[in-house]
Amino acid sequence: MALADSLLNQLRKSAEQSKEIKTTTSKLKSKAALIISVFAAIYSINAFISGQINSSILNTTIDINDTYAFYQAKSIKQTQYELAADDVIAKDEKRYNNYRAIIDRYDNEPVDGKKALLEKAHKLEQIREHAKHQSPFIGIAGSIMQIAIVLLTASILSEGIALFWGGILAMIFAITIMSQGLFLWF
Repeated sequence: MALADSLLNQLRKSAEQSKEIKTTTSKLKSKAALIISVFAAIYSINAFISGQINSSILNTTIDINDTYAFYQAKSIKQTQYELAADDVIAKDEKRYNNYRAIIDRYDNEPVDGKKALLEKAHKLEQIREHAKHQSPFIGIAGSIMQIAIVLLTASILSEGIALFWGGILAMIFAITIMSQGLFLWF
C-alpha cells in the first residue's frame, strides 16, 4: 500500500508540475501574441514612413528637374534677348533698353526669375538629400522589425523563452534605428 501511495503522490506532483509548465507556456504565448500585434502596428507605421520618404525623394527629384528645365528655358530666352540687344545697340537705343529690361526681368523676377529658380532648386535638393539620408535607416529598421516578429512567432511555436527575448531585443534595436532615420541624431 505504501508503494501505491508513493506512486500516486508522484503522479500528483507530476500533474501539478505539468499544469505549472502549461500555465507558464500559456502566459508566454499570450504575451508573445500581444507583443506581436503591437510590433506589427509599429512595423506598419515604419512602412508608411518609408513610403512617405520614398515619395518625397521622387517628388522632389521631379520638382528639381522641372525647376532646372524652367531655369534653362529662361536662360535660352535671356540669351536670345542679349544677342538681339547686341544687334540693335548701335541702331535703336530705345529697343536696346527694352531688351535690357527684359534681360534683367529674366534674372530678377520674384517668383520665376533665374535667381529665384536657382534658390528654389537648391532648397528642393536639400529636402531630397535629407530624405535620402533618412531612407536607409528606415529600410533597415523595417527589415529588423520583420525579423523580430518572426522570432516572437517562433517563440510561440517552440515555446522558447530565448526566442521571445531575442524578438524583444531585435525590436528595441529596430526602433532605435528607426528613430535615427527619423531624427538623424548623428
